[in-house]
Amino acid sequence: MTKKAITLSLGLVVMGSASFAQSLSDAKKAIDAEQYQKAASMLKTLVKNQASKGENYYTLGEVYLLMEYPDSARAVFTQGVAADAKNSLNYIGLGEADLASNNPTSAKTNFAKAVEVSSKKDYIPQLYIGKAYISGAKPDFEAALPYLQKAEELDVNDKDAETFLALGDYYALQKKNSEALQNYMRAGNINEALLRGKVQIGRMYKESRAFAESEEALKEVIAKDPNYGPAYREIAELYMQWALQLANEFPARSAQAVENYKKYIDLTDNSFESKLRYAQFLFYAKDFKTLEEVTSALATTNPNDPKALVVLRLRGYSAFENKNYPKSLEYMNDFFAKNKDTSRIVAGDYLYLGKALLQNGNDSLALPTILKAVAKDSTTTEALDEVALALFKGKKYSQAGDAYAASVKANPEGKNALTNYYYLGTARYYDYAIKDRDGKHPDKKIMVEADSAFAHIIKVKNDFALAYTFRARVAKYSDDPNNPKWLAVPYYEQLIQLVTVTKPELATASAKDLVEAYVYVGSFYAQTDKEKAKEYLNKALAIDPANVGAQNRLKDLTSPAPKAPMKKK
Repeated sequence: MTKKAITLSLGLVVMGSASFAQSLSDAKKAIDAEQYQKAASMLKTLVKNQASKGENYYTLGEVYLLMEYPDSARAVFTQGVAADAKNSLNYIGLGEADLASNNPTSAKTNFAKAVEVSSKKDYIPQLYIGKAYISGAKPDFEAALPYLQKAEELDVNDKDAETFLALGDYYALQKKNSEALQNYMRAGNINEALLRGKVQIGRMYKESRAFAESEEALKEVIAKDPNYGPAYREIAELYMQWALQLANEFPARSAQAVENYKKYIDLTDNSFESKLRYAQFLFYAKDFKTLEEVTSALATTNPNDPKALVVLRLRGYSAFENKNYPKSLEYMNDFFAKNKDTSRIVAGDYLYLGKALLQNGNDSLALPTILKAVAKDSTTTEALDEVALALFKGKKYSQAGDAYAASVKANPEGKNALTNYYYLGTARYYDYAIKDRDGKHPDKKIMVEADSAFAHIIKVKNDFALAYTFRARVAKYSDDPNNPKWLAVPYYEQLIQLVTVTKPELATASAKDLVEAYVYVGSFYAQTDKEKAKEYLNKALAIDPANVGAQNRLKDLTSPAPKAPMKKK
């Protein structure tokens, strides 16, 4: 949507009789105002009534490209070539369709044909080929520049503002704002009524995060023409970016964004396509209630449209955000069942399907589905964290551990990394402990992974008391219960040192763990140093006087040794 706003602006080239020129000019004005349905309707009439005019076909094909109907565009361009083989424009259109289909070789052939059939002094083919190379998802700036420069050279006396708009777009897409601004201003000097260049200047301010300056520039355009829809779209996107950058301003700015986008829709053609763009905008504005209403209406408007899948996707997203989890799962399952082109499946699709599965109790499918989302987009790891936490809270420790392991692997330095390492370690610990309790003979590797997680935490943050506690507990499970080597002693002693000497302010919060450490270390010393053992056990009882373990061990240490039985005389 954003890319379309900056590219494929059509030149105001006038051909034929005065009445035809006015009609084609009106269609182009509608395109510039992003009133695509209106423009398409006008152009279909022109094609029907003046079937030998190649520019009619080309302009209609361009509208189809803007509306993302490349097959329809290619069909119209092909008809245009048949109707007016000496007109270069439809060869250019076919080249654009080739680029959209990722076929640059065929595009080059069609562009060469366009230049061949045109006059050597005609700058229009050069201009449109140059724009074609920068209009796609992957602009080819190297290929575009010679054509745009040639167009400027052939445009004697700089009479066409479109030449400089295209050069402005060329530089703006590369973030070369000074060069872009220079060309947009030249376009404005040639044709002061041409507003798109002024909108693009506001856009450049937005992309530089100069939000106030962008707002001012766009409001100037709206003041000049309150009915120019693209200005409202751009200012809506400005407010949305502003909202996303400054969390404290999100409610107010996102509301402004939605309000202005609604004005944009009202000023364009209010078509299925424009409403769909509005729905997509509502998703980013997090207005899920309105999104559910809009997509519900769209689902019945044009159910056979190829873009109905996008509507289905957004219905699944909005239903989930509105906590209608069964419907969300229904829509997402339907979306995947109907989507035959897997290249169109994005990370968000797996994300919402996975979360819907989780909320509907299907944990076994939720985790692998979320992992597919993370594989496509690592920024979705927070959702993986949500799934992992839900599994952990549900005491499904094996699955929770798998989820946290995937999360720390995907984003080891993320803002939640230490928390995730902690939950990874505890999930593995509890998984092993429960399996061991139930006589399932768990693999020791589970505890190795737990220990590694806690060791990592201590390395990064050596005052994380719980990490020492759990390392000690893991070590106890790794010990031989029949012939203990007291493997946990070093970790418990490190915990005691941390919360009583290094950071005594942690002692209160760690009281329970500290008692655990004192009892264990005291029991260890009971074998070799009874006085030291008593010291640790008494410290445990000072915190928890009712601790049975400390009481019993201390009683054993203080009770007199039993007398040896007397021998009979």
